[in-house]
Order: sequence, then structure tokens, then C-alpha cells
Amino acid sequence: MKSFYPAFFLMIILELISFQVLAQKKSEIKGNATPESLGISSQAVLDFITAAEKERPNELHSFFILRHGKEVASGWWHPYESETAHMLYSLSKSFTSTAIGIAQEEGLLSIDDQIISFFPDEVPDSISSNLKAMRIRDLLKMNSGHNQEPMAATMQNPDSWVKGFLSAEVEHKPGTHFVYNSMATFMLSAIITKVTGERLRDYLMPRLFEPLGIEKPKWEQNANGIDFGGWGLYLRTEDIAKFGQLLLQKGKWKGAQLVSEAWVEEATSFQTSNGSNPESDWEQGYGYQFWMCRHELYRGDGAFGQYCIVMPEQDAVLAITSGSKDMQAIMNLAWKHLLPNFKDSPLKQDEASFKALRKKTSNLKLYPVKGSETSSKAKEISGVTFALEPNDWGLKSIVFNLTDKEKSITFNTMGDNYKIPVGIGEYRKGYFDFPQVGRQSVATSAGWIENDALQLMFFLDETPYGITAKVTFNGDQMKMEREFNVFFGPTKQRSLVGKARK
Repeated sequence: MKSFYPAFFLMIILELISFQVLAQKKSEIKGNATPESLGISSQAVLDFITAAEKERPNELHSFFILRHGKEVASGWWHPYESETAHMLYSLSKSFTSTAIGIAQEEGLLSIDDQIISFFPDEVPDSISSNLKAMRIRDLLKMNSGHNQEPMAATMQNPDSWVKGFLSAEVEHKPGTHFVYNSMATFMLSAIITKVTGERLRDYLMPRLFEPLGIEKPKWEQNANGIDFGGWGLYLRTEDIAKFGQLLLQKGKWKGAQLVSEAWVEEATSFQTSNGSNPESDWEQGYGYQFWMCRHELYRGDGAFGQYCIVMPEQDAVLAITSGSKDMQAIMNLAWKHLLPNFKDSPLKQDEASFKALRKKTSNLKLYPVKGSETSSKAKEISGVTFALEPNDWGLKSIVFNLTDKEKSITFNTMGDNYKIPVGIGEYRKGYFDFPQVGRQSVATSAGWIENDALQLMFFLDETPYGITAKVTFNGDQMKMEREFNVFFGPTKQRSLVGKARK
């Protein structure tokens, strides 16, 4: 019995040590640290949130701040949610670059390899000297040599986007001319598929996504089964922050070197000039699918405000998803309210501000429509089928149900009916197959702004997109005027026009 007790206590001690090690590993992201313990005041984070809501209303969808590998604060503006992946647009490029770095480390390629060497069957009959000189390095730096992005030549090729890209004229010597070029990033994805036999997403699963705890990421593909590379990736905000933390740690994660330190340093450093405006975060230089920022920072970013901002001197990461026409304004909020408030040492705990911050982040909401719950028109039009003129949403008819307790709008297409719940003073969620972005979760709020005018707000809460719609009813006529918050091209869309079916 005497020998039992020392062994027993030794086992307990070992278990406690194991638990502490596990806790330390988990604390690379999670933890019970307060902002003050990490050297930034709760009030500074509150000021960032307050300024965002005041100056950029309904634009921020989420944020996640890390300091010293621990969570400072995070928040999601309902109907956006922490467990829902968000469309990243060009923030996807930074993940594609990382795949190239891993592939080079594995000996599958060199960034000095010629592009045409990977696709001997798809090069044009006549190969220009500039095309022949184009290397992976040039694609990474957006120095492919094109005078402008060859989107039409690439995407409109009926056989192969690769063939389309290689057929486009290369006006400049590669490496000498910066042009932002999503098609160049697509080619990086195509090269990964060529040398590995796997789609980009699958190649990164065991090497990046799974070690970071990113489960089943979605990456959209073209008709040839090649991941877009330059866009098309969906991730949670916390996943973006983890990626930033991996970069901050020079490619190391929980003791494992997922990406070589040399690659991270090279990819996130100035590689080429892209302008000279000292006030613009788009003219501070470019790395390998990473933007250099003012204040000695760097970032990956995507259209309409998807950010992975890495702050090496501050040992901090800021992940943001949003839907903004002014991406510089979103960064300016961070530069003003967060960046100068990262201190070298822990701060005295401000319990009142900390409690206020926790309350605020647990109750973030996008503003719903302001209007009356009902009008005399609601009973008149509810249940009526409005047959629509030909339109870009592919709708045949709309049915409004605005008198029942559970209010809804039913969109009828040629093959499907989508009953979308409608919230009054709040957002309610459903699904619709939008032609521009595919089947998406959609959260809807409504209110009567006049007796015969219904205001709607749709948020496609896996994307940056929101749609404001004013529906007016005049006799048996219905008109829905629509405008996107952000869009590639004009935000105002052609009105949906319908007539009550008798």
C-alpha cells in the first residue's frame, strides 16, 4: 500500500501538468483574459464599436481582436453569427499564396518556375517573349505583365480558363508592372492542382485548415473543377483571426511549423511598388498576395471590407467582415481607436468598461427597418399573388403574407417557392437562390413607411450584401425598387413590377 500513494499522486500531478499544457495550447486563441490584461483598454474597444455604428451604420458584420495570441474581444452584428462562414472575396488570395509557399517547401515547385512549363498542352501556338518569361513569382506579386486584368479572355474561354489566361496579350515584361489581377491568382490555384492532383482546398486541408481547427471550408470552383483561388473562400471570423495569428507566429502553430518561417517573412514583406500616396493603405507596396499597410502593418483583404490585419510590433491581429463601399474608412476606424491603444504592459483593470464591453458585444445588431408594424393596405394585399414582369431574380410571382403573426414573403421561381420569414423591428432568416451569388441565407426586416409603402431590408448573412427594397402598392399594381449596399457596378437594380393575379 505504501508504494500505491506515491504512484497515485504522481499520476495526478502528471494529469494536472497535461491539463495545463492543453490549456496553454488552447489559449493560443481562447482564454479568459481581459483586454486590460493584454495591454488594451476595454474602453478603446468600445470606442471602436461605437464609432463604427455611428460613422458606418450597418456596415460592420463582425470583428475579432487577438493580442499575444489571446482573444481581446469579438462580436457579430445580428443577423451575422459567429459560427456562420462569411464570403471573403480577395482575402482568399492570401490563403492561395500560403499554399504556394507550402508547395515550394515540399519541393513540388519553385516560384521561379515559368508559368507555361505547367501547362504545355494549353499554351498558344505562338508564345511571346513576355509570356515565356512569366514566373510564379510574378503572379504572386501581381506583376504578370498584363496592362489590365485579362478577365474576359480568361473567364470567357469555353474550354479552359487556363488556356484563356495564356492566350491574353502580355504587354509588359513580367516583374515590371503592377496590375491587381485575380486571374493571376486563379492561375496559382491551377498550378497547385496541376502539381498535386488535388483542388486547392483539399491540398490545404491537412496542411493548414485542419491544424487551425477550420472545419469543412467552402471554396467555389470553375467548370473545370479548379478553385477560384483569387476569391470564393468562405470562413468564420475566428478562422480569419487564426490565420493572422499563424502569420504573426511566422508559420508556427501549437509547436508545429505549418508554413516555413522564411516564406511567411518573404510573402508578407514589400515585394513591389503599387503607388506612392502616403495616405492610402493601397499604395504602401505589395507582397505575395498581401498588402502592405501604413503603420508598419500588413493585411490580406477582400472586396467590401473583409480583413485579416496583422500588427507585428503590437503582437496583435484584427479580423473584420463587413459590407462597405469605403474600405479605407473601416481601416481608419481601427487605426484611430485600436492601434494607438495597444500598450507594452498590462493595464489597471477597468471593471465598469469591461462589463459595458461584454454587454455591448453580446447584443450587437444591425439596425432593422424603422416603420409601422401594419397598415390598412396589409390586409388588402396579403395572400394576393402578384405576377411579375421578366426580371433579374428569375421570379415569376410574389405573395405577401403580412397579417398573420408569422409574417412572410414567398418568392416563386419557375421551379421553386421560397417562403422568407419577415421580422418587424428585427431580422428573421430564410433562404433564397439569388442569381448573382447563388443560394444564400437571407435575413429580412420590414416596416410600413407609408400606408401603401412597405420598406424591406434583406441581408445575405454569409456575404457582404444587403438589399434595401421599397414596395409600393397602387390598385392592382406592385413595384419593388431595389438597391444593394455594395456591388460590382451600379448598386441600384431595375425595379420588380407586378400585377395582382385575379
